[in-house]
Amino acid sequence: MPLLKRVYDWIDLRIGAREVVKQELTGYLLPRNINEWYSLGSVLLVIFALQVVTGMLLLVYYVPDADKAFKSVSYIMNELPYGWLIRLCHAVGSNMMVAVLFLHMLSTLFMGSYKSPRELNWLTGFTIFALVQAISLTGYLLPWSQLSFWATTVATNSASAIPVIGPYMVEFLRGGKLVGPPTLGRFFALHVAVIPAVIVALIGLHLFVLKRTGISTPPFGAKGEAKTWPGDVYRHESHPGGIPFLPNYALTDLSSISIYFALFLAVVFFAPNLLFTADSFVPANAFKTPAHIKPEWYFLANYQTLKIFPSELLGISIQAAAGTFLALLPFIDRSRERDPFRRPIFLACVIAGILLWFGLTIWGHYS
Repeated sequence: MPLLKRVYDWIDLRIGAREVVKQELTGYLLPRNINEWYSLGSVLLVIFALQVVTGMLLLVYYVPDADKAFKSVSYIMNELPYGWLIRLCHAVGSNMMVAVLFLHMLSTLFMGSYKSPRELNWLTGFTIFALVQAISLTGYLLPWSQLSFWATTVATNSASAIPVIGPYMVEFLRGGKLVGPPTLGRFFALHVAVIPAVIVALIGLHLFVLKRTGISTPPFGAKGEAKTWPGDVYRHESHPGGIPFLPNYALTDLSSISIYFALFLAVVFFAPNLLFTADSFVPANAFKTPAHIKPEWYFLANYQTLKIFPSELLGISIQAAAGTFLALLPFIDRSRERDPFRRPIFLACVIAGILLWFGLTIWGHYS
């Protein structure tokens, strides 16, 4: 391919492309015992990119108006050629992104990759996780169906339990006393502009911090001794004698991405109604409350927690305390040991937390 080589040489002469490729791809070394869990970050980047592309395509036909939103979504699903595919990819991708983020954070927990000097990696990742849930919540209202209208009513009403500022927060979120056209406008702006911009900035910061600290060595497996150093000296964790990112680990990334797309497309084509209930296909009616309104699966544990406690404020406080504890975990857990099997108390607490979350989610689904 002489032409491609000439183009590559022309680019290399101007920006040093070969040096960049060597430094960032073929010459970028990773731990020899690196495993597939590390590829979840690349999978998430692909998911987010797909969400942006499908979201931009939906914006061409979606109308953010209370009188036209449901009709525009119906047009996309039923009349626009392949509109159903774009919308399903966006809806399914939103749920899959939350699921993969769960797995990514769990792998970070189990491998102790949140420990010093990677506190900023954890904090930026945790914030991205919270924002992904927020962007999913704001996008949930946009179809302006019975399900989205009343689920948003319930979700925003939870803030009223906060003392003093609660009622003002609810009115601020809704743009009025009740969920209505101003709420749709606010959620639309947050969903398509504000939150995505913040997520992009945080992804950039997350990758920058990851690049500066270096990839953490898995704490188990062959030659799995994790490297530690004093917290008062900056060092980049390099891996002399490791495997190059390209082509070695890039193939692992591609394998994980392929597995994700297989699962993703299986839901899109064979179980498209898995994420939709009957109320999803009925236009919003502020004068008719559906019999059963529940949030998306990733909010079911929160939903059930609020139902368990007699005081909604107590339920919110417990959830806020749990979230704060997780966010500050790198500053609370100062042990240098990263192997989960050498931290039985930590391992037991994580497993108990996962089982509790699953239990509350299932309970919330059937309650």
